[in-house]
Amino acid sequence: MEKWFEVDGLETERLLAEWHWLCPSRFSLVARNVFGELFLKDETGSVFWLNTTTGELNKASNSHSEFLGMAETAEKRREWFVEHEALTYGLRGLVPGSTQCIGFGVPAVFAEGGTPDTAFIADIYEYVSFLGDLHRQIASSPDGSKVRLRVSPPRPDLK
Repeated sequence: MEKWFEVDGLETERLLAEWHWLCPSRFSLVARNVFGELFLKDETGSVFWLNTTTGELNKASNSHSEFLGMAETAEKRREWFVEHEALTYGLRGLVPGSTQCIGFGVPAVFAEGGTPDTAFIADIYEYVSFLGDLHRQIASSPDGSKVRLRVSPPRPDLK
């Protein structure tokens, strides 16, 4: 089994705590990539890709079995699991553990963000929650807008 399907120890509700504005349905976690992007199955069995980098939720497949089949293709492994980037960051020593992901000092959603020199190993709950709050704040801003962000201390229930 590929490492991105090893999600049994992760708490879906905790990961989605700051994403309810975008993910109001009940989901279960079926996969993730090294950057903390999540693949979520809804109650009908459809699988959605929560792209925490761009702040978007998109339907990936109509069923879990269809998702698993698609995940075996080179195209989807490149798109969803960013295999090349994962390998490149791994060679730099950035190999996340089961409750970690690769984060960036300046998030990749910003023009200056997502660069290798600001990459670090982050707690997946804290980083995914941070990105959920960030994307909620900028969701209605047009691309290229200047934004002022408010960063709150981490919620105690996310630690």
